[in-house]
Amino acid sequence: MTNARRFRLRNWKNAFLLIAPFTLLYLMFFLYPTLRVVQLSLTDSTISAAGKFVGFENYVKLIHAPLFWGSIAHTFYFVALTVIPITAVGLGMALIVTRLKSLKGTALSVFFLPQVLPVSVVILLWQWFMNPKLGLVHFLLGGSQDAFGAPGSAMPAVALVTLWWTVGFSMLLFISGLQNISKEYYEAASLDGATPGQVFTHITWPLLWPVTALVLTLQLIAQLKIFAQVYLLTGGGPFNSTIVLLVYMYRQAFEQYRIGYGAAISMVVFVVILVTSFLQYRLLRTGDTE
Repeated sequence: MTNARRFRLRNWKNAFLLIAPFTLLYLMFFLYPTLRVVQLSLTDSTISAAGKFVGFENYVKLIHAPLFWGSIAHTFYFVALTVIPITAVGLGMALIVTRLKSLKGTALSVFFLPQVLPVSVVILLWQWFMNPKLGLVHFLLGGSQDAFGAPGSAMPAVALVTLWWTVGFSMLLFISGLQNISKEYYEAASLDGATPGQVFTHITWPLLWPVTALVLTLQLIAQLKIFAQVYLLTGGGPFNSTIVLLVYMYRQAFEQYRIGYGAAISMVVFVVILVTSFLQYRLLRTGDTE
């Protein structure tokens, strides 16, 4: 065996040893569970017993389930209430923080603080804020209606909680993008007498578009997977007005013990996220090239 061949063989062995732990974990904790869910979605399994193979019967039942279509509509309604607002507010907060000097660290900490809170703390805080008798919102604005208990206001209220809780991460991404824009562009614009609006429109926004596309994509994926806030704040109510796909899946799989049916719903969620993210990526990429 030549030295070159021994060298290549040793490199292959080293590469295999380096990727082996990740590959093993990937197979155990991602690929196998995914294939298992696909298998379960084709059975009538319950939470206590493995069922028989039923083919696409669970998917046919989904097509004829009005609450399933309602959960899809509610999920996309929640996406409409959160994705663009969180992106816009995150950008605004990033612009504020980057322009501060002495209070920059304090403002950054205050804006990002909700992001580090666990969901249980966030829910308790907002249940107190929105309490129709003793809450801060009632004290400041008056009124006795429970925002989480009315069909018309429940989903916007959950969206508001989500924005407050998660906008800090988007802000950090935008701050990173703003710091990577060369100051020479702004100096040249200042010499030309450009207004702040013109600077933002013709310099900041175009150069920040890749980060904006990333934030929009991450927010889309995250909000399509909405579960904890809805489940803990409204439970899908009132009158199923806030039931989203994952809450519907949880009800079917772990409250009604229809594991096979719940697995079919989870596969639909996977396909919805995959297709929607791909379409958004293509749309944002088209906007970037133009």
